[in-house]
Amino acid sequence: MATLNVEFFHDVICSFCYPMSYRMREISKAVPELNIIHRSFALAQSSDDLVMMFGSHEGAKKEIMNHWEHANENDTLHRFNIEGMKQESFLFPTSLVPLTAAKAAYLVGGDDLYWDAFDALQKGLFTDTRDVSNVEVVKDIIKTVNLDFDLWLKYFESGEALNAVEADFERVKTYGIRSVPSLVVEGKYLINGALDENYLIEVLKKKLAEKEQEHHLELVEEGPGGNACNFENGKWNCD
Repeated sequence: MATLNVEFFHDVICSFCYPMSYRMREISKAVPELNIIHRSFALAQSSDDLVMMFGSHEGAKKEIMNHWEHANENDTLHRFNIEGMKQESFLFPTSLVPLTAAKAAYLVGGDDLYWDAFDALQKGLFTDTRDVSNVEVVKDIIKTVNLDFDLWLKYFESGEALNAVEADFERVKTYGIRSVPSLVVEGKYLINGALDENYLIEVLKKKLAEKEQEHHLELVEEGPGGNACNFENGKWNCD
């Protein structure tokens, strides 16, 4: 049975990545042959990026709340606490701290643990309205994930996790990815956006079938003297 490699590019602060992550978990149940590999993408590595996009860091939240409205409509479970976030006084979070936290979880226990940490951090931001660029808040959230916290902290603080995040950024450049969520299938096919679950299942099953077909040998035209013994209906049949 073939396995289909799917790189899932996302950012903790990306509103449409929240519904997409839930959707990908459901899709992985429908298509268990998927090997989902989590990759980092930063919408805003620093406050300067938010200033460039929105005019000021302080003004970013107002515009981003409009994004949340649309993402909440896209979300199967409608989990966005928009009014709660409007009441919060902290500036809108940036990407690097939560991405590094998720990647540290990967270094502890691979992609499955990364995914658990990523989802916990996204819930922390979009549902619980917490500042996921605050290191102490991030530590508190990570403690809810079933992992070795001391080992996680070692990777988080050592720079090893940040280096792994930056390696993902280089992959983003190589692929030319400009938006998230994005899926890269087998390093060849790009799928952008938090698309419909059934549509994604159909596309991914099609790509899986194509990959399985690649492993089948194509019989060339038989030449003269091509006698052989064939196994047919449980018996050997020799020409």
